[in-house]
Amino acid sequence: MIINRNILTLDEFTIQQLRQIPNATGELSSLLRDIGLAAKRINVEVNKAGLVDILGDAGSVNVQGEDVKKLDLFANTQMVGVLKHGISCAGVGSEELDDFVVFDDEISNNSKYVVLMDPLDGSGNIDVNVSIGTIFSVFRRVSEQGTPCTQADFLQAGVRQVAAGYIIYGSSTMMVYATRRGVNGFTLDPSIGEFSLSHPNIQCPPSGKFYSVNHGNFFQFSEGVRKYINVCQQKTVETGGPYSQRYIGSMVADLHRNLIKGGIFMYPTTKDKPAGKLRLLYEANPFAFIVEVAGGKATNGKQRILDIVPTEIHERTSLFIGSRNMMEELESYIDEDL
Repeated sequence: MIINRNILTLDEFTIQQLRQIPNATGELSSLLRDIGLAAKRINVEVNKAGLVDILGDAGSVNVQGEDVKKLDLFANTQMVGVLKHGISCAGVGSEELDDFVVFDDEISNNSKYVVLMDPLDGSGNIDVNVSIGTIFSVFRRVSEQGTPCTQADFLQAGVRQVAAGYIIYGSSTMMVYATRRGVNGFTLDPSIGEFSLSHPNIQCPPSGKFYSVNHGNFFQFSEGVRKYINVCQQKTVETGGPYSQRYIGSMVADLHRNLIKGGIFMYPTTKDKPAGKLRLLYEANPFAFIVEVAGGKATNGKQRILDIVPTEIHERTSLFIGSRNMMEELESYIDEDL
C-alpha cells in the first residue's frame, strides 16, 4: 500500500501546529487526539448499529426530558471514559448527564481544560440511517489548577472557548475542529484507521443557496422570522436566489453542509418553547465558535451567541447561524420583532 505523505494525519497536524506556538504545552493537542480516539470507537458502533442490539430506545429519559437511545449512552460512555483516562481534561459536562462530572485525581486536577459535549447529536435519526454526530467544546478552566474543577469552569461565555468541533458520521466520517488559528476538517481513512487532513482552512462562504428550518413550526415563529422565510422562498436569480430549503433534523448534518457550501440555519423560539430548544453549552456555543472562526455569524436573534453568559449547564437558546451576508439579511427582518 502506498501512503500519500503529503496528507497529514490528525496527530501529525496537531503536532505541526504545536511547533508553531511558543511555550505551548501540547495539552490541547493531546485533548483533541483523545476526542478523535473516542470518535473512532463511536464510528465503529454507528456503522454496525443495525447488526447489534444498540438501536432504539434505552428505556430512560435524559435531563432534557427526551427518550435516551442506546447509542446515546454508548457515545457518552466512550467520550467520558477516554477523557477521564487521558491527561488533559479536568472534567466534562454532557447533554446526557444531569450534572457535570469532576475527574478528581491528581493528574486531572492539574489539567487546564474542561470539555462540554453532545455525545450523539441527531440520535432521533439513528434508526433510519441519517447522518448523526458528536459536538464538543473546550474551555480553559477558571478554577485553580491542582484542585478539582468547579461549576464556574463550565458556565463561561462561549467567547472564552479555546477550541470547538464536531464529528459527523455519514457517507464518510469527518472530524472538524476550530481553534482561533482556523477551522480544519479531517476525514477518517478506514485503510489506516486515522483521521487525515482533507479540508484545510475551511471558510464559510459569505452567501449560499440553502436555508434550513423546520417549516412545521412556521406559524409559531415571530413575524420577522416568517417574513424572512417568505423572502427565501421568493428569491430570484436577480436577487441572489433561488434558495433551496434543506432540513435534515440532525443539526450536525445541516450545519456541516452550510459551513462547506454556504447557507443559513434557523432554530427560532416558538410559542411552545419561548426560551428556545437548542442547548447553549452543548450545541449553540461550539457551532457559533466554529462558524465565526470560518467567517460566518451566529446569534439568538437578539445578541451574539458567544457573548451569552450561561446561568445553568442545560440552558436553552434559539439559534440563527450561517453565512455572513445571509445572516445580515435575516437580521434586517428580525430587528422588526424587537
